[in-house]
Amino acid sequence: MRSTAWGAYKGITEALRARLASGELKPGSTLPSEAVLVTEYGVARNTVRRALDQLAEEGLIATQPGRGRLVNAPGERSTPTQPQYQRIAAELRSRIESGELPAGALLPSESALVKQHGVARGTARQALAALQDVTVSVQGKGRFVKPR
Repeated sequence: MRSTAWGAYKGITEALRARLASGELKPGSTLPSEAVLVTEYGVARNTVRRALDQLAEEGLIATQPGRGRLVNAPGERSTPTQPQYQRIAAELRSRIESGELPAGALLPSESALVKQHGVARGTARQALAALQDVTVSVQGKGRFVKPR
C-alpha cells in the first residue's frame, strides 16, 4: 500500500475514502476503531490518526465523543462537537447567570449530574471544576454558587 513511511497515511486515506464512496461504510455508521485500522494497515496509530484527521477535514467523517468516528451523509459538513463536560458546565453557568441558581445555592452533586446526563463521574467532576470561577467548594457539604 505504501511506498514510504511518510506517505502511508495518504494510502490509508485513499483506501478509506474508497470504502466510503462504495457504500461499504454507510452514512451514520461507525468507522472501525484506530486499533482495528492499525492492525488492518500495519502502521502506527499516529499514521491512522493522520488519515482520519484528513477525512474529517474533508467533512467525510465526524468525531463524536463517546461514540467514535461516524460517517457523514453526502454533502453534510460536520461541526466540531463540544465535550459533554463543557455542555453540562455551560448549562449550569446559564442557570447561575439567569438567577435560577442564586448566590449560595447548592449545585447538583457529581452523582446527580451522572444520573441526569448519563455521563461518567469524571465527566461530571470536570463540569463542576470548569465552574470554579463562579462556585466554591465546601468540604463535606458540596459546591455552592459564589456571591457576586
